[in-house]
Amino acid sequence: MKAMILAAGRGERMRPLTDALPKPLLAVHGKPLIEWHLEALARDGVRDVVVNTAWLEDLIPAALGDGSRWGLRIRYSMEGRDHGGALETAGGIAKALPLLVDGPDDCFWVVSGDIHAPGFRFDAAQGERFAAGELLAHLWLVPNPAFHAKGDFGLDSDGFGLADSAGPDGVRWTYANLALCRASLCAGIAPGSKAALGPLLFAGMRERRISAEVWRGAWENVGTPDQLDALNRPRAF
Repeated sequence: MKAMILAAGRGERMRPLTDALPKPLLAVHGKPLIEWHLEALARDGVRDVVVNTAWLEDLIPAALGDGSRWGLRIRYSMEGRDHGGALETAGGIAKALPLLVDGPDDCFWVVSGDIHAPGFRFDAAQGERFAAGELLAHLWLVPNPAFHAKGDFGLDSDGFGLADSAGPDGVRWTYANLALCRASLCAGIAPGSKAALGPLLFAGMRERRISAEVWRGAWENVGTPDQLDALNRPRAF
């Protein structure tokens, strides 16, 4: 199964650091954020990765190359070059589908290039089980961070995501920007169109075609310079 790393965003809240560097290339513990994902994907058996780019996009392939140093093949979906800017999450996935899949039933991993989840496993067996079913997506959710206290989705007792309410636990969780996706989730978006992923996820949940689970390992959405500084502080053991 292939994987897509979302790396096209401008990173406005991370300015001025992102005035000269794409956010996925900012370093955490001496390593660019995106490299943490590349290492994890290679460790877990993924061999083909698509990275979408827009903001300062030439710097990303210059930094990562063809992926051979990690035992990967990296291909790039150049939204800035082809469309003049980022296409948002679903639009970016739709443009990249020809590099990711052969048909609408094929599946792939999706991870945002600006999160840090060093213990997450891109489990091949779980990917195979998902591909054998008919769901549109399987999402990982995390406890709500302070900057997103209201969360995104509820989680039903049977493992389906809830678009319009909290689950039986009374909680709405935050989408971790980690997912397994089926190509048909975004196949209706014309390549080159701007489109957000959220409305597609809400619609899929209302049809009970999106499952989810809670990830309780280390996770950070690295959105501001202060968050990056905090993540890079030496840890006491």
